Amino acid sequence: LFRSLPCVHRLCAPPDPCCAVLQRRSRALSDMGLVPDEGLGLPPPAVLNRNSVWCGFMAWCGAMMSNAMHRRPPLWSGVHRQALAITIGIFIGYHLTRYENYRVAKRDQEMFGYVKIHPEEFKKKERRSMAEVLEPFYPVR
Repeated sequence: LFRSLPCVHRLCAPPDPCCAVLQRRSRALSDMGLVPDEGLGLPPPAVLNRNSVWCGFMAWCGAMMSNAMHRRPPLWSGVHRQALAITIGIFIGYHLTRYENYRVAKRDQEMFGYVKIHPEEFKKKERRSMAEVLEPFYPVR
């Protein structure tokens, strides 16, 4: 499950020098503490996903609330602060999605490992046709 991904560039030679740069970059991001080293093999999420959009929107709302509490026009003052808040919110949402993907992959790995070790608890049911499942139909007229 946690394996290194092939190079995303078609032009890389077999040693993949650009992939080494990408792995160093993702390792630096994993050093922030959210995703352990074994999660580096997972594909990166899209930059604009549900978590990053939501966190960016909430950060923008927070910047507008700050403007309103300081009795400034909420929408038109401090646009640079609003842009910074949106950027920080998208950054936080992106890394929350990375952690969520790691957590779900880890759970799936443990679950499939348990199923593989204990096949007696997960026996396959015999297949039945729909004629065996449904009762016979007698129309009432």
